[in-house]
Amino acid sequence: MILSIIFSVLSLFLFFCQLFTLQKGGRFFLTGIFQIFASLFVMSGAIIYTVQSSLWVAAEASYGFAYYLAWVSFPLALISGLIYVILRKRE
Repeated sequence: MILSIIFSVLSLFLFFCQLFTLQKGGRFFLTGIFQIFASLFVMSGAIIYTVQSSLWVAAEASYGFAYYLAWVSFPLALISGLIYVILRKRE
């Protein structure tokens, strides 16, 4: 999950850098790739927690809202990364 936060912040900085340096009509490939990596790290963190949670979480405990938020953020970050790859800089 920490890696996903790092990659999300890096993609934000890359977006701003590419916004001012990219030529008109160029695509935000690097920003999209970093955002897709962030979504994959969210998914892997949620999967690891799902599989291994029986070892450190009691049976009567619930996952809480953070667990569901991680699963919701995975497709949203993935869609955001795909949109960045498709997005072109306007004039």
